[in-house]
Amino acid sequence: MAMTTVASSPFLLSKSRPCSCTNYNKRGFPLRVAAVASIPFQQPINVDYLEQEFSGRGVVFKGIGDDCVAKMSLDNGSKAILMLPSGLIASYKASMWHGGTVELLQSSVSQEEEEEANTIRGGVSVALECLSLGLGQEQVSWSPSNWALHDITGNPQDSIQVELISTDSHDMVQVKYIVTLQDDVLISQLMVSNNSDSSSLQLSGCILSHLTVSSPDATYAVGLERSDFFGRLPILTGSAIIPPDCDQKSESQFSQLWKQMTSNGWGPKNGHQTETEQEEEMEEGEEDDNYKNLREQMCRIYTSAPRDFTIIDRGRRNSVVVGRDGFEELYMFSPGSSHEYYGEYAYICIGQSAVLNPIILGPKESWTGGQRLHNPNL
Repeated sequence: MAMTTVASSPFLLSKSRPCSCTNYNKRGFPLRVAAVASIPFQQPINVDYLEQEFSGRGVVFKGIGDDCVAKMSLDNGSKAILMLPSGLIASYKASMWHGGTVELLQSSVSQEEEEEANTIRGGVSVALECLSLGLGQEQVSWSPSNWALHDITGNPQDSIQVELISTDSHDMVQVKYIVTLQDDVLISQLMVSNNSDSSSLQLSGCILSHLTVSSPDATYAVGLERSDFFGRLPILTGSAIIPPDCDQKSESQFSQLWKQMTSNGWGPKNGHQTETEQEEEMEEGEEDDNYKNLREQMCRIYTSAPRDFTIIDRGRRNSVVVGRDGFEELYMFSPGSSHEYYGEYAYICIGQSAVLNPIILGPKESWTGGQRLHNPNL
């Protein structure tokens, strides 16, 4: 599979009754937003209709084949590109103190032999499995993959919020995915509601971000000292950028759990560990470096990491503060420094995750979690 880089593009656990849509102003305080009917996407997406419906809110739509992109732009120069209906954030250009912008996400485009259209990988994506846990019932797994556009609010002067929504075929699970662009931060927020009257819901997965860097050799993670971790093989999802050497390793060593994640599913459909997974050994330890260099290939899930830490790239003289809410685990993958500087594999993958310990929602409960990519260089 050939890969060509197209862009060096680089919430508090809440269980409650299902809640209405919430907007956030620049200081992060919630603002009530009137609910509107969702717009399900049909192929090809009607770009002209979207432009007319949401004009003046800082978002421009452009068709790409049967899909489209939503380009979010603020007056201070910050921009983000959201793919529809996949929900992948392909680009986040943050405004800098010198007046220009810098790309913070890494994304690439690829085309497999059996596919007619190109596939965009990297950026920020959602990989989530919802597994029903009804007593005496067959367990049902569902993952949101195609999103409907629920609303766009805000303006280019303050902030822009795009709200996507996805519901399973039985209307038992509803997931809202809210992308908010502010002057100095990009927020990805998930709101999951269990609409069942009797069944519990298990959530597994992550919000996965590929942060572009000059090279992992010049990149440091600051603030993780004394955080407990487990070493793992890299998480495979349909949107992940994985170097070829990791791909080869995964073919022989990945448990069935991770193999099933390459399709839209996240974990075993029977809700139990496979024999291979039970045998898989995980490195366990405590981070002893508060200024950890990421030059070596590594993959870890931190279980006691702080809610905010910093990625510093000395090569690009840039930094990003990564914030986590709702999720209790922090996933980090470095492809190592054996690849080309500023190339396709010059990135650090960060995931706000619930992999080792899934989140359980009782009947009629909801959960909110998300990620903040804060630009401290404005």
